[in-house]
Amino acid sequence: MPVGIFVGLSTIDVVYRLDKFPAPDTKVTAQNQEVYVGGPATNAAIAFAHLGGSPTLVTAVGRHAMADVIRKDVEARSVRIVDLSPEFAEPPAVSSVCVDSAGRRNVVSANGARVSVPSADADAHLVGKENVMLVDGHFMHACRAWAAAGHARGTPVVLDGGSWKDGTEDLLASVSIAICSADFRPPACTNEEKTVRYLKQHGVKHVAITRGAEPVLFESGSSSGTIRVPEVKAVDTMGAGDIFHGAFCFFISIGHGFVEALAEAAQIASESCRYQGTREWTKHVSAGELLAESA
Repeated sequence: MPVGIFVGLSTIDVVYRLDKFPAPDTKVTAQNQEVYVGGPATNAAIAFAHLGGSPTLVTAVGRHAMADVIRKDVEARSVRIVDLSPEFAEPPAVSSVCVDSAGRRNVVSANGARVSVPSADADAHLVGKENVMLVDGHFMHACRAWAAAGHARGTPVVLDGGSWKDGTEDLLASVSIAICSADFRPPACTNEEKTVRYLKQHGVKHVAITRGAEPVLFESGSSSGTIRVPEVKAVDTMGAGDIFHGAFCFFISIGHGFVEALAEAAQIASESCRYQGTREWTKHVSAGELLAESA
């Protein structure tokens, strides 16, 4: 069973399903309401666990009553928690997510900026036992500390590059793999080619850029190209990028190559879009079934 450490954000996502997004100054009634525990590192850890890995989620949870929602949900999915802020007494980050009939989403979230994280040091009892580590850039000083500790021990450190954040440049010194969204733009980088060049110049060995349903761009050593994203009838794209990262971490941790792991992650992330929410896919998609189909 591969072991992974996932450092970053956890949120409570309140999801409303609508026919179409509301116009300004209007009030609409949702078709239904769902509540999930989310966040990039959290969703990735849950995907990693579902596929057969043993993940530890390093995040800020706290002691507010609402924090138990996070704790109980992820622990029920075989994800261990290391709480960066056990004495934080205010509510955890809550996201409001609207999903329209085409599966598109709008998200309003405070992220982790308002959460106090006094402790960032990596746990010496945990680091060194993992096969892979992912950092999402939230709680940046914790991401830097854990990534540096993992990197020093030779662990592949994966950056979930959803967007450029303060401190990302320093974090890159410990990152060996960067999987970024098309919205990820380092300073003065106006296109994907410049983004890839920037990351390579800062020591990142393997780079991929996901672009929704469009092919994934990658560059690894002297090799570069694109990876096709399987076509599916998308019901909901929420969390698909996070699931991609979690699946990639699983496959890279069991010895698959960079390009192969990207292709397998794209397949699983695409399949997840056929179902509502960030959990329903786990009832229908498994690594073993997909690998058997592609064999």
